[in-house]
Amino acid sequence: MSKSKLELKLITTPDLNAVLELDMACFGGLWTLEAYQRELDSPNSVLLGLFAPLSPLELLAMGCYWSILEEAHITILAVQPQYQGQGLGQAMLYSLLKTAHDRGLERATLEVRVSNQAAISLYQKFGFKTAGRRRRYYKDNDEDALILWLGDMQYPEFQNTLETLRAKISDRLSQFSWYLVNSH
Repeated sequence: MSKSKLELKLITTPDLNAVLELDMACFGGLWTLEAYQRELDSPNSVLLGLFAPLSPLELLAMGCYWSILEEAHITILAVQPQYQGQGLGQAMLYSLLKTAHDRGLERATLEVRVSNQAAISLYQKFGFKTAGRRRRYYKDNDEDALILWLGDMQYPEFQNTLETLRAKISDRLSQFSWYLVNSH
């Protein structure tokens, strides 16, 4: 069986319709076109996508973080529902953290729904720890959010962790006939 290429690249304005479709599929329309355009225009925002040129849905996953002082605040991580469980979320999170590390950021943080066990498990695989809870954070249903933190991103051990994760992610993707190329 041949493998399908996944391209990691920075999202650009022509990609925004696909971004909105992915946002709708995963979050029910969390952010607007204007909000995503602000992310693209902001020097403090990184918006990455995993694209599969031969797939009917070209944008399979996306992730965003804001660079605030020495911290990467992850704001979005989404995978097309029919492609979840294939390692794409791991590849996207790896890419966000690698980009943040390469830019000299020291820590990463995010909020996640307390009910989203799949996401919590993913973040824990990458070393995130629970740092607190935001009561009624999600306005759609007043659900609480866990605040997760990952520190020491500029220590040599973190670089080793990234390399170990990269190999595991590559193996996982290959089980589903994907291979990742970095385009940015």
